[in-house]
Amino acid sequence: MSSLSLKQRRIISFVGRFLAERGYPPTIRDIVNGCGLSSTSVASYNLNILERQGYIRRHRELSRGIELLDRSLSPGHRVLIPLVGQIAADEPIPVPGADTWDVTAGADTLEVTEDLVRGKRGVYALRVKGSSMIDALINDGDIVLMQSVSVVDNGELAAIWLRLEKEVTLKKFYAEPGRIRLQPANSQLRPIYVAPEDIEIQGRVIAVIRQLT
Repeated sequence: MSSLSLKQRRIISFVGRFLAERGYPPTIRDIVNGCGLSSTSVASYNLNILERQGYIRRHRELSRGIELLDRSLSPGHRVLIPLVGQIAADEPIPVPGADTWDVTAGADTLEVTEDLVRGKRGVYALRVKGSSMIDALINDGDIVLMQSVSVVDNGELAAIWLRLEKEVTLKKFYAEPGRIRLQPANSQLRPIYVAPEDIEIQGRVIAVIRQLT
């Protein structure tokens, strides 16, 4: 890094810390604020230099499209997973169809540390909408990492496809005699009861990325 200016070294260090602490890349505005830069144009100018010199790769179509190429600058191996949309953690929301949650269908990606994925296959990300899981420390706007599975154990937090309503929701799963209870983690909300044949498990939550305000 000896060929880089002090400002560029500061940007690289900030990007590495941001990735290590949060599991996803910063926006240009994050870099401006975190490095004390005067404008987004100054940040972009220096990011272009870092890209030309092989320190980063920029995916300009993404708001957080900065990929750190020198892994020694950020602890932990990093992986890209698809961010396929949002999921309701309140009342269920309509979606076009169950294939919406196919991990190959994502239009966006999220870079996370390998320790969050823990070697699991079929991992994808969803942005949470709603407040029914706040007692599980999952708030509106947080991102959940999901493992694509068709079966979960009682008490596991899962993405549940409701076949009759053609809707999906994020709830704790409980199999009870003759029915399934989908339990919110919010004492002010009531559970949803459905017949076993009317649901399909779309995945289980394996990690939560909090959105700091």
